[in-house]
Amino acid sequence: MPAMRVEGLTKHYGEPPHQVRALAGVDLQIDQGEFVAIVGRSGSGKTTMLDCVGLLMRPTAGRVLLDGVDTGTLNERERAELRSHRIGFIFQEFNLLPTMTAMDNILLPLRYSGGDRKAARTRAEALLNEVGLADRSHHHPTELSGGEQQRIAIARSLINQPTLVLGDEPMGEVDTETASMLLGLMRRINGESQVSFLIVTHDLELASRTDRIIRLRDGHLIDDERLAPEAVTWVTQAGVRR
Repeated sequence: MPAMRVEGLTKHYGEPPHQVRALAGVDLQIDQGEFVAIVGRSGSGKTTMLDCVGLLMRPTAGRVLLDGVDTGTLNERERAELRSHRIGFIFQEFNLLPTMTAMDNILLPLRYSGGDRKAARTRAEALLNEVGLADRSHHHPTELSGGEQQRIAIARSLINQPTLVLGDEPMGEVDTETASMLLGLMRRINGESQVSFLIVTHDLELASRTDRIIRLRDGHLIDDERLAPEAVTWVTQAGVRR
């Protein structure tokens, strides 16, 4: 079963005659364990695509299916519940709460979902170790570098054991070397856990190290390029560096 599928995805903003068409009937499927990049110029529909897939907004037309569930049939409470259990988010500007420690930021998505707190903390500790920051659990964001903050954000995106992780320019606020390291980390987690990743990036070099490159232009999907496995094998063995 695909991790995610969109059919005829369309999104309009505003009303005629000033209506803006952000997405124009996009069809796309991402299978379990795929790592996919979306590229395109500003205004091509990349972020709108993530917002629709992430159930942050409803499309004007078309369908978004997550794990086979037609999300268009769900009410807002059901959409929020599905989002909290099936989707992880990584943002360009980290979006960590400055008053919380690294550990508490990772646990934040679980605050309102209930469950075993001890088990959640054990998973958060494992994720801190996975991203190479086990010794930073009690540090606040201001005590961490940009790369370390984004590693905490990556761990946070995985705390609910999602099917799909969405990243909106997740390497946009760090230098080139750190961006390469973060991609390597995400690829390693992707390979080990088979969680699917869908990221927006303006960096074509980083995009070339994913499984597929989706190109959008003016709301249309104009290219879907599947990359040869040998082109991305280097990142599956990338270590986590500070």
